[in-house]
Amino acid sequence: MKAMILAAGRGERMRPLTDTIPKPLLNVGRIPLIGHHLQRLQAAGFRDIVINHAWLGQQIEATLGTGCAYGVNIRYSAEKEGGLETAGGIATALPLLGCKPFLVINGDVLTDIDFAQALKIGERIQQTGKLAHLWLVDNPQHHPEGDFSLTQTGDVTEQQPYNPTLTFSGVGVYHPALFNNIQPHTRARLAPLLRTAMQTDQVSGEYHAGYWLDVGTVERLNQANQWVIESGGE
Repeated sequence: MKAMILAAGRGERMRPLTDTIPKPLLNVGRIPLIGHHLQRLQAAGFRDIVINHAWLGQQIEATLGTGCAYGVNIRYSAEKEGGLETAGGIATALPLLGCKPFLVINGDVLTDIDFAQALKIGERIQQTGKLAHLWLVDNPQHHPEGDFSLTQTGDVTEQQPYNPTLTFSGVGVYHPALFNNIQPHTRARLAPLLRTAMQTDQVSGEYHAGYWLDVGTVERLNQANQWVIESGGE
C-alpha cells in the first residue's frame, strides 16, 4: 500500500517562519514535522511514499531526497505556485499512487494514529465498495463546530443532531475512484467529494481518542514540541 503526505500548503498562519521554510520542514523536536510521519509510516510497514509540494517545494526535495534516511522511497508531485487544494493535489498524484486504495496524511498534523490499520481498511474498502475511510477526532478549540458525524454503524455523514459532531483529522484512506471527476493539475477541494460520497453511504470512519494536533500556528508548534519531549520522541 502507498501513502501520500500533503505538503503543498503555504502556511500563512505560521508566518514569518514559513516565509523562508516550508511548514513541513519546521522542526518538531530534532527532526522536521514531516519526518515524524515518515518515521511512523516506515514503522507501520509503508515503503512507497508520495509527497506533493508547491511553496518552497525544492527545499522539501533537497532535505528529504529519496527518503533513504527514513527507510522509505519518496516520489514527489510538484504543483504550481499556490497549490491545487487537497483533491486537486491527490488527483494529480494518482499516477504515482496506483489503482488501489492509499493512505493520505495532512503534512501539518501531528498524531499517534496507527497507520498500520490502513492496510486492512484498504482491503475492506475494495470489498465493500466504499470510497473513503476517515479518522475523526474531538473538536479542538480552534474548530469547535466540527466537520462530520459518525454513526453507530461506522459511516461518516453530514452533521446530525443525534450523533456527535467530530473533526476530520486529515488522515484517511481513499479509493482512486473518489477522484474520477477531478482533472489533474486543476484546483479542487476534498470536502465536496466526501460529502457527495456520504450521500450514498460510501464513506466509513472511526473515532481516534489518542493524540492529534493541527500544527497550524506558532503556539501549536510549541505544543507539538512539548508533546514530543513528553512522549520521549526525537
